[in-house]
Amino acid sequence: MPEPGRPRAGTLLVNGVPSSFVDLDDPGLLDFEYMQQAAAVVEVVAHGRPDLTVLHLGAGGCALARALAHRHPDARQLAVELDTELARLAREWFDLPRAPRLRLRAGEARAELGRLPDATYDVVARDVFAGDRTPEHLTTLEFAEDVRRVLRPGGVYVANCADRPPLALARAELATLAAVFSHVGVVAEPSQLRGRRYGNLLLVGTDDQELLDDPGLARTLRTLPVPARLLTGLEVRSLAGAARPLRDPPAATPPADALPDR
Repeated sequence: MPEPGRPRAGTLLVNGVPSSFVDLDDPGLLDFEYMQQAAAVVEVVAHGRPDLTVLHLGAGGCALARALAHRHPDARQLAVELDTELARLAREWFDLPRAPRLRLRAGEARAELGRLPDATYDVVARDVFAGDRTPEHLTTLEFAEDVRRVLRPGGVYVANCADRPPLALARAELATLAAVFSHVGVVAEPSQLRGRRYGNLLLVGTDDQELLDDPGLARTLRTLPVPARLLTGLEVRSLAGAARPLRDPPAATPPADALPDR
C-alpha cells in the first residue's frame, strides 16, 4: 500500500494486516512504534558488541532487520519467514542487505529455532502472527526456554505481543518469561499499559539486569515520537498479577487399539 506523497515508501499488508513499513530512500527508518522500541533495546545490547548477531522469528518485509543493518553494518542477521513467496518478494522489492549481513530462511519459526546451536545470538526478536494473534506454540514456556538456549550471555529476547483489554495474553506471556529469564520488562505507551485499547506491547526477557536498568534506554523510550514506558521488577509482577505461565499441551496419548501388539 503506497504512502501518499512518498512514491518509494509503503506499508506491506499480509492477509490484510499491516506487517512492515519500508522507505527505500531511508533504510534506517522505523515507522511502527513497537519496532522503534525494539531497536532501542537492541542499541543497549549492541554497545560494545561489534559482532552483533540478531535472529528474527517472523520476517515480513524485514523492516527491523533492514534498519539494524543500516545502523550496524557489521552485524550478522538471520530472518526466518514461514511464507516462502513473501521472503522472495521482500528480497526483490526492499533492497535488503545480502548474506552474510542478512540471511533469509524459509521455515516455521519454532522448528528453525530448534535447529540452531546454543549461545549463537545476542538478540532474538519474535514478530510472528496468524491474523492479529501470535500462534500459541510461540508463546509457551518451552518455546521461551529454547529462545534462551540460543542467546549468548547477556543477550535479550524481544517479543511483539498484540493484545486487547484486559491484556490477558500479555499478562500470561510476562508470567511465562519470568519463569525462564532472570529479568523481564514490558514496553508500551501508557494508555496501552492501562488496557484501554488493542495494540502492541514489547515484552523483554534477559538474564542481564544492567540492560533493563540502563538509564539511556528509559530515556530513549520516553523521547520516541510516541513516548513509551518501560516497566520492570515489581511493576511487571503487578501487571502479570495471578497469570500463570503458558505451557505446551501434553502430548496426545494414542488410543489403545493403535498401540503395537506386545
